[in-house]
Amino acid sequence: MSESGQNIHNRLLLARLPALPQILVKLMALFQTDEAGMAELARLIANDAALSTKVLTAVNSAAYYQGRRKVGLIHALTMLGADMVKALVLSESVFQTFNSFSHAGSVDLRNFWKHSLTVAVMAREIAKKVAYAQVEEAYLAGLLHDGGRLALLAAAPSQYSAYFEAEDSQQLCDAEQQLLQISHAEAGAWLVERWQLDTFLADAILYHHESAERLTGTHALIRIVRLAQQLGEMEATETLTDDVGAICNLSASDLQPIVAAAEAQVMKAAQFLGVDIAALEKPLAVVPPPFRAPKQDPAQSLLAEEVRNRSLLAEFGQLLTQQANDMQMLALVRQNAQIFFGLDNTVVMLLNSSGQALVGVSYGERHQRLAELQISLSGNGVIAASALRRAPVFLSADGGPYSIAEQQLLRVFAADCLLCLPMIGAGHCLGMVVSGIPQWRMTELNNQQNFLQAFANQAANALAASANERGAADQRIAELQQEQRISSRRVAHEVNNPLGLMKNYLSVLDDKLTRQESVHDEISILNEEIDHISNIIGEFAGITTKTPTQVTDINHIITDLVHLFQQSRFMPASVQIESQVTSQTNEISGSANSVKQVLVNLIKNAIEAMPLGGQIVVQNKGLVRRENRVFFEVCVQDSGTGIAAEIMANLYTSGASTKSGENRGLGLGVVANLVKRLNGFINCHSTGSGTTFEILFPAAPTAARVATPALAKDVA
Repeated sequence: MSESGQNIHNRLLLARLPALPQILVKLMALFQTDEAGMAELARLIANDAALSTKVLTAVNSAAYYQGRRKVGLIHALTMLGADMVKALVLSESVFQTFNSFSHAGSVDLRNFWKHSLTVAVMAREIAKKVAYAQVEEAYLAGLLHDGGRLALLAAAPSQYSAYFEAEDSQQLCDAEQQLLQISHAEAGAWLVERWQLDTFLADAILYHHESAERLTGTHALIRIVRLAQQLGEMEATETLTDDVGAICNLSASDLQPIVAAAEAQVMKAAQFLGVDIAALEKPLAVVPPPFRAPKQDPAQSLLAEEVRNRSLLAEFGQLLTQQANDMQMLALVRQNAQIFFGLDNTVVMLLNSSGQALVGVSYGERHQRLAELQISLSGNGVIAASALRRAPVFLSADGGPYSIAEQQLLRVFAADCLLCLPMIGAGHCLGMVVSGIPQWRMTELNNQQNFLQAFANQAANALAASANERGAADQRIAELQQEQRISSRRVAHEVNNPLGLMKNYLSVLDDKLTRQESVHDEISILNEEIDHISNIIGEFAGITTKTPTQVTDINHIITDLVHLFQQSRFMPASVQIESQVTSQTNEISGSANSVKQVLVNLIKNAIEAMPLGGQIVVQNKGLVRRENRVFFEVCVQDSGTGIAAEIMANLYTSGASTKSGENRGLGLGVVANLVKRLNGFINCHSTGSGTTFEILFPAAPTAARVATPALAKDVA
């Protein structure tokens, strides 16, 4: 593609041509099903206020309805008939789209609409005659067949405005090629592909001026639109011959009724659209002379080109960020390589997991085996050197020497030459855009190296950003999963404590029942432990409600717990446990369950620290003062062998334990968190002759008020 030809493609892209209305897309989808009844059409049309108004206005006009009472939408559709309704809604949708083109209001569109409607009407009737299944598609193709003229007007208004008034013909296409290096047929097909409509529809528009001989054996829609276009160009006085309709195997007698009825149908459609096509002058038969652009200063031209390139890259970057995944990004890269540079045969190769080779991204039948081809970056190949230098390179089929993988790549593309663009993102080569090109384009593309490289780098940066987002998301998911696992293990650990006590206490209960002794106290303790388990699970699930600060008798908890351990079979016979409490006021601020959970964990740890037996003392040492606040100091002391220094360094973290098992080291972490939530403090002293945990529980206000210096000693 020449530089000027590439320029008009860029200008088409920058013209910001309108999008296709969603109702037209939905209508075409509905027409292709067997459910396109009046009720379905009414529901779809009712969602478009402008379209509903058009239909109701048409049916309530004198041409359709003679009564005085206005009718509703479904009644209106029934009166118009299915064929007319479909034609009207398609026409109105295309009418709205085409009138949205920039500069559409600066020219007289009446001849444009008359010709488009004529081709649409004839295409529909020809489709019926040849039993083409998608009649509405033929009508739509006729409406859209000259849309490229509006696209060219929007992209190059000063150059193309005079040509827009010319008659639609092959002569016009030739002049457009000379002027802009693109015909309105090519621009129209490009527009339809950009709207992501069916490729056969795009082909019907692309070839609507081709000779009948070249279209032999092509898809029926292409031949239908070509015949409709030819009939639309004919004068009313011209005689139809059988060779005219031969492209669709139709005789002159088949076509005569179609031509005869077309004018009335076109007038009716134009009236519906509000376009006055009566008494129009015939379009110019002779195309104006080619437009001669004034000479530009080279520096000004370079500046304009740079501005254009930056605008294109900015829009390309925005489109990349809107894609849902990497495969959509790569598809957009290939699509825009064609739009920006005319690179029709393009693939993307990305770094493999080791970062040592480029691997082709498979797509389509032609390149589906590219995923099996690897280009090593550690060798001396041309592509490896390109990635290292971060600069584009050309591989010519008659050049070399090339590596075997590079020779395979040349054969895959079956091209004279390969253009290889390294994709540089975050300072690294992330991949390569590879395109097969003819030899004669090397010079042209070599002159666009900066733009080409900026294009590839834009794609690389988008892929790198996407990978970073995925990495961050994966890391966060992994963190949440780890947090969930730890939380679950903590719950299992904490629930096992009361469950273990309950299991052993049930044995005590069984013994008492055998001896027919009272079990009231035991039942009460079991109920408390069940409530304790419920609170632990509720806290884990986040369903516990915040309760006012509780006041708890610390002596009562200590004596009950020690009694519980003494009576249960949880305690080995070789371990003795006793409680020591003061006679002072002993109320603390905090939940009894939380305090109990702290002490149970510490007592269990002390038991496990003395496998050969020993002594445990749980002591309330009374009131102390720290940081101008009053606490009760509670100690849990054992006579075990003490805690190793390496464990003491991380005592309250998960895993800081010599015990085996999945939940090892969790108890002290739970204890530390509970003490912190109770606004208390915990400290540990350990020697070879035993370990002591000192816990400061906040004194209740009543106890704090009586904490005189004589009663409450200061602690660090």
